[in-house]
Amino acid sequence: MEEVQTSFQMWCVFALIGGAVVLYASELFELERVSIGLILALLLLFHFMPVDRSAGMGMGGAIDARDILAGFADPALFSVLALLVVGQGLVRTGALDDPLRRLSSSRGLSAGQLLWLGLLSVPVLSAFMNNTPVVVVFIPVMAALAQRLKQSSSQLMMPLSFAAILGGMATLIGSSTNLLVAGAIVGLGMPAMSLFDFVLPGAVLAAIGMLYVMFVLPRILPHRASLTGEFTGPGKQFIAQIDVKHGSPLVGQRSVAGMFPLLKDMTVRLVQRGEQAILPPFEELTLAPGDILVVAATRAALLQALKSTPGLVEQDEGGQPIDPVLAEVMVAPASRIINRSMRQVGFHFHTGCVVLGVQRRSRMLRAAMDDIRLEAGDILLVLGARTDVEDLRQSRELLLIEQSAHDVPSRYRAWHARLIFAGVILAASTGLIPIVLAALAGAFAMVATGCLNIHQAGRAMDRRVIVLVGAALAMGTALQATGGAGYLAQLLIAGFAQHGPSLVLSVLFLLVAVTTNLLSNNATAVLFTPIAVGAASALDSNPVAFVHAVIFAANCSFASPMGYQTNLLVMGPGHYRFRDFLTGGSPLVLLIWGCFSLMAPWYYDL
Repeated sequence: MEEVQTSFQMWCVFALIGGAVVLYASELFELERVSIGLILALLLLFHFMPVDRSAGMGMGGAIDARDILAGFADPALFSVLALLVVGQGLVRTGALDDPLRRLSSSRGLSAGQLLWLGLLSVPVLSAFMNNTPVVVVFIPVMAALAQRLKQSSSQLMMPLSFAAILGGMATLIGSSTNLLVAGAIVGLGMPAMSLFDFVLPGAVLAAIGMLYVMFVLPRILPHRASLTGEFTGPGKQFIAQIDVKHGSPLVGQRSVAGMFPLLKDMTVRLVQRGEQAILPPFEELTLAPGDILVVAATRAALLQALKSTPGLVEQDEGGQPIDPVLAEVMVAPASRIINRSMRQVGFHFHTGCVVLGVQRRSRMLRAAMDDIRLEAGDILLVLGARTDVEDLRQSRELLLIEQSAHDVPSRYRAWHARLIFAGVILAASTGLIPIVLAALAGAFAMVATGCLNIHQAGRAMDRRVIVLVGAALAMGTALQATGGAGYLAQLLIAGFAQHGPSLVLSVLFLLVAVTTNLLSNNATAVLFTPIAVGAASALDSNPVAFVHAVIFAANCSFASPMGYQTNLLVMGPGHYRFRDFLTGGSPLVLLIWGCFSLMAPWYYDL
């Protein structure tokens, strides 16, 4: 290998990257602040101390701001952001509610068995499909199973991403990393790879990794709820009123053992029939038009009622508003509506929102909502257009609980969202068009068909993803421009060459695995493929073993959210921090490294 010359700029880049990793892991500052600070430091470094690209990138000219900031125009970034918009369209329209409900109610399979089946399906699918859309498909599935199992989504989302990455190790088309390496070795004079060229060692490593993912990783990960869950609490009971009108699905419902089958997730506290108040237990009571039910239900139960049976919970005369939002507001101290009933307040007339439920901490109410006199501190569950809910911030009578605002799915667009999503997955997985084009087309279609408005699409894009990808690619550019990665590889390989090819191969694997978590897997694969082939030639060893080592190690993007797109996709739904990937993914990197180091001498006959 050609000797790489060191430079002051190269050591500065090493120092900046090391400092950034320490700050990422310590979480003393937000990820965005550290990422932007790193990019700024690199821009200043190369502005005042220019570096010729030919030092490490094989091109002439000084590296400039355009090179450092190129990551923000990277197709991988746009793929992730567009897929997040597509996923939000599925959630916003409730497109996956019915399939997930049927899956979770499958006869003969418990939620735990469904979870295992899902996790085992992911690596199999990822071996033959791009793993990014596979993860997009399974994120809502895992979220639903986590809710059913009463587990935090943080214990399932990272295993989902890792399972997809492991499955991508097995075949040539399992990951874009594999394809990049296959293209690079052809340019270096090696024969082209076949689809199943490394399926046996890849499958062995994936199987060992899946044992860790399924049995160890969930025990390491924190039990972390979302801000909304922590603030509002999933078990809070609201008093809601259900009017049984002509044509209501409740007409003719007969109580069974004191319960109404259609209201299995709600506790009926009172049935008002004319002037008669019927209290539980309800014995052989049949509901009729004109009955008024006072029920105690959680927010989740009321939201499910809105999604599955829109006419079940009373709304305003115009029906569900456009761009509906479910939120909680508190009756402010000294408010003018204290001691006034809902009928006297005229809530819908003044706010444009309708009250679905009332929650009072001091006692459980047993009265029709129109007759409840409000007290300071009462929590009202309200439904309204987003603009009307936002206007509640200006109210002197009510305090909007910020973290409680939640979009209500617009189910009449569900089929549009399903067709768009299926088109994106089909186009991306078959290679008909590049994944970035398929994802952007899907995001555009979600907005164009009304599944999302432009503001909802904007909120779906996680700014952490944007700055993390930009910072990761900036680090990769800086390392290549200064020759830092090549120098480090050269130093380590030369230091272990006298101990034989097996040890050099093991050290190379570890070096690539560490680098792939600092840069991106694709950048790492492209950078180290010629280094690996050169090392095999210098040692007069089997070059296939070294190329496979680069493929497997570059896919070990487990210890950092920056390493791979699927990690970025699950970061938000799993409520992860940088440190979670470091603690949960580092043991898996070491496990795969150890297994490959033991298997390689025997399998490749080194």
